[in-house]
Amino acid sequence: MNIIGKKSWFIPEREATPEDLFWNRRKVLAGMAGGLAAGAALPLAGAGRAWAEETDPSAHLYPAKRNEAFTLDRPITDERYPANYNNFYEFGTYKEIAKKAQALPIRPWTVTIDGLVAKEQTIDIDDLLAKMPLEERLYRHRCVETWSMAVPWTGFPLAELVKLAEPTADAKHVRFETFLNLEVAPGQRQGWYPWPYVEGLTMAEATNDLAFLVTGVYGKPLPKQFGAPLRLALPWKYGFKSIKSLVKISFVKERPVGMWEAIQASEYGFWANVNPEVPHPRWSQAQETLLGGDVRPTLLYNGYAEQVAGLYKGMESEKLFM
Repeated sequence: MNIIGKKSWFIPEREATPEDLFWNRRKVLAGMAGGLAAGAALPLAGAGRAWAEETDPSAHLYPAKRNEAFTLDRPITDERYPANYNNFYEFGTYKEIAKKAQALPIRPWTVTIDGLVAKEQTIDIDDLLAKMPLEERLYRHRCVETWSMAVPWTGFPLAELVKLAEPTADAKHVRFETFLNLEVAPGQRQGWYPWPYVEGLTMAEATNDLAFLVTGVYGKPLPKQFGAPLRLALPWKYGFKSIKSLVKISFVKERPVGMWEAIQASEYGFWANVNPEVPHPRWSQAQETLLGGDVRPTLLYNGYAEQVAGLYKGMESEKLFM
């Protein structure tokens, strides 16, 4: 018989996305929608714009040309909302972390590509940007907490980095890892989380055309609270899969265990695909609230079923949707 002890960072189910925080956020979202209708203003995202210009030497690369193949069924979310409402647990479990996130140094910044590849390498972020075809895409973003936004991300297909890495035939998954810096990220001093943040994809998911490595947003370099200087965008999955501030991308054989899956697999699984008919254990996923906007029905695979549903054929035994 195997005896499995709790990890030092394990937290009870009731503490994985604390329920009181969840319901408070629902109230905030409702207030946002009402404030928009009444013409009320949040702090403008101009502050985020100034932060990016002062600290990011890649500003001359933006705005990039928009790829018109990626369109939306809804207006782009006003920048002031996502610029001031962020999940970034490295800086705190609350949403208003934009100011605190400015402590993160994003130059110098390197990304290590290792594991089952032709040649391991560590590349400077600006050298990586110079190698990649930057473009703007309009994507829906869906959080497991039921809020959503429509975002003009700038970046490049993850498939381009896969080509750069030249993975071997044994590479079945891609493992992503964020920074670890306790001096600037107070959330990382909390021992009940298994830092650094880790996420994973299958090779098929990583090479799907929708998988996108983000370097900018709203026509400028990515502000720090969004996950500068490099984050992942997977529009058909819940947002906790879209890891921020990447420092390592590893090609591996075994399936990685993401941070939220490690904390509470019953609520946050490996696949994390959006499905309105599969509720979170503690709330419905049937609807979503757009930041600064209205409440809408949630779409299967967040509206990207045509592009990604085929990735999961024959996986009926897997827990694909949470």
